Amino acid sequence: MKVFNALTISTFITLLSIIAVLTPVAYFAVMLTSKKVTKQERSRVWAYVPLFIAAAIFWAIEEQGSVVLALFAESQTNNHFLGLNINPANYQSLNPLFILIYTPIFATMWTKLGKKQPSSPSKFAIGMVFAGISYLFMVVPVAMFGPHAAVSPLWLVGSWAIVEIAELLISPIGLSVTTKLAPKAFQSSMMSMWFLADSAGQAVNSQIVKFYTPENEVMYFTIIGIVSIVFAIILFLMVKPIKRLMAGVQ
Repeated sequence: MKVFNALTISTFITLLSIIAVLTPVAYFAVMLTSKKVTKQERSRVWAYVPLFIAAAIFWAIEEQGSVVLALFAESQTNNHFLGLNINPANYQSLNPLFILIYTPIFATMWTKLGKKQPSSPSKFAIGMVFAGISYLFMVVPVAMFGPHAAVSPLWLVGSWAIVEIAELLISPIGLSVTTKLAPKAFQSSMMSMWFLADSAGQAVNSQIVKFYTPENEVMYFTIIGIVSIVFAIILFLMVKPIKRLMAGVQ
């Protein structure tokens, strides 16, 4: 009976979060210790580990658009703008909108750059910088007007515009590099790892959003933004070692 009393929504979410974080750890351990994986393939899996962590951090930030930024849109945004009455739920369409806008731009840019384009680890690091900036951007209206003022919706539009640059630098690149770094014996499992990065990120997100309140927004947005940028700097410093571990994969 006590077990059922302890199984609240909060404890269930915590349990799922732990499972979501531990599952990829177990997958990595299996691949790295398997006799089916060659020395070169094992090196590539190690190269994938920091990219996986970066992806998890990014998804933890990006997925907050449906939680923290949704709350901000409802209670701290002036949704009567230029004669329009904006439904707070409509801000969720900014994600696919900016992806539609940016995709041809990025596709053209990578095609023109060809072999001169940044490496996959560098793209991840740049993406993490933009992810951090998208949250530091939200510090500005709260610091200027306070947590109880209704600010212009352009702040939310701007934040989404920035974070979707990060998504175009991380999401499609991550899918590509996952397939390239996958050991032959674990190709299907390796693809599932990319989606587990999203799961792990959302698991972390489910825990950190508990600290969010309008009163501590400045600190909340600042800490998340700084964490993302600090990891981006670490990733920049690791670009050369990661490229060596990738063993010829670009």
